[in-house]
Amino acid sequence: MKYQEINLVPHKSALMHSPANVLNEDVCLPAALIKKSALKNNIRWMQAYAEARGVSLAPHGKTTMTPWIFQQQQKAGAWAIGVGSAWQASIAMSAGIERVLMVNQLVGKANITLVSQLKHKHTAVDYICCVDSEANARTLSDFFSQQGQTLDVLIELGVPGGRCGCRSPEQALALTKRVAELPGLNLRGLELYEGVLHGDNPQPKIEALLQEAAALACQMERYVDGEFLLTGAGSVWYDVVCNIWLAAAKPANCRIAIRPGCYITHDGGIYQEAQDQLMARDRIACDLGSDLVSALELVAMVQSVPESDRAIVNFGKRDSAFDAGLPQPIAHYRQGKALASPSETIETTGIMDQHAMLKLKPGADVQVGDILVFSTSHPCLTFDKWKALLLVDDEYNVLDELETAF
Repeated sequence: MKYQEINLVPHKSALMHSPANVLNEDVCLPAALIKKSALKNNIRWMQAYAEARGVSLAPHGKTTMTPWIFQQQQKAGAWAIGVGSAWQASIAMSAGIERVLMVNQLVGKANITLVSQLKHKHTAVDYICCVDSEANARTLSDFFSQQGQTLDVLIELGVPGGRCGCRSPEQALALTKRVAELPGLNLRGLELYEGVLHGDNPQPKIEALLQEAAALACQMERYVDGEFLLTGAGSVWYDVVCNIWLAAAKPANCRIAIRPGCYITHDGGIYQEAQDQLMARDRIACDLGSDLVSALELVAMVQSVPESDRAIVNFGKRDSAFDAGLPQPIAHYRQGKALASPSETIETTGIMDQHAMLKLKPGADVQVGDILVFSTSHPCLTFDKWKALLLVDDEYNVLDELETAF
């Protein structure tokens, strides 16, 4: 499916009849917001990248848990939406997502029952999850066969010291053979997540894992009827996943699906650094003629200037990610008017539950009541702090509220 132009204004809005502007203090601050133009750019860019590489895009919905965003990704051509739990799968299915890739093990009576109910209710939805042990595979087979259902599964390949997944190709192949014998399961392919490999230079280890997986997929091919799904790639190494798997020997009827998630809003921190590195090594990405841009911003107000070199802003750990760098100011407004860029004179140096501490350098002009716009790092952990985010245009006019479902 080729990229389709989409209208990024939701059909339903509590704010449509009462126009509001963030910079005019028409909404309560702090607030997390998404720039419509940047979001549209990022959806278009990643879909175009996947199509240029000849792979499918299955973005991780767990990044945003925002059903409206899921729908925009699917409309633009996403092959699936990725989730991490049965609950997240229920949200995606209720939003009308046609294929849900749960890149995790399905365990626990309540979770298994929920998926069974979802399969009964959403009969046209293609739901796939992972297995990495015979014990889990048997439990799932017994349950779903008793319900007269079949559960589609992927074998997960992991690494020693990592998270889930078989610890060797030999273990994965043995599990493949057992799954193929179980009546309640249908084997669809192989999954991994290369992002568990870290270090100063993880790329050689990642490439070795990907090559190992491609060879394993060839051994698994005869146990899979129809299309073989080979899936990996988070938001950092998706180009490397494409490079290795597209060049490798693999099953004849093989679909490669990449699963970046944070691209949807990108950031001004760790994912900007990762994307800079990707653009430096990937000619195809450069040839698209544009790039990902940061779409997620945090807007807050200066509530105190207790010292000449110190200001306090009214956001904190309850409002923004802080695990991969503190939010940093990128724009400064007073009574709706833009002031000089704060990037050289104001720095966020500390954060508490509801307060952020700013260091004011010489030349900084900060007053109580000023509005500061902050870029963030690691969007996953900002999204999950908000029940709703504001969708805004480039002038910070509010277009709608986007509800999350964490």
